[in-house]
Amino acid sequence: MIGYLAATLTTASFLPQAILTIKTKDTESLSLGMYSMFTLGVFCWLIYGFYLADKAIIFANAITLVLAASILFFKIYNVLFKNG
Repeated sequence: MIGYLAATLTTASFLPQAILTIKTKDTESLSLGMYSMFTLGVFCWLIYGFYLADKAIIFANAITLVLAASILFFKIYNVLFKNG
């Protein structure tokens, strides 16, 4: 139960940033390096969750990966096509 609670809280913490970024497409104040490393880290946690067959780790990181990757997508798009 604690694992699922922790997974829910940490995953839900990304919703406001993801919603704001998708809505406004504004990523100027976001760090490309941070979101790149974070997204890769979440992907690694997802693989680890599959390795352990741990549903809490898989569930939380699958959702967080989608949210973080969408923010990262907009950041990379803005760096490549809007800012440069």
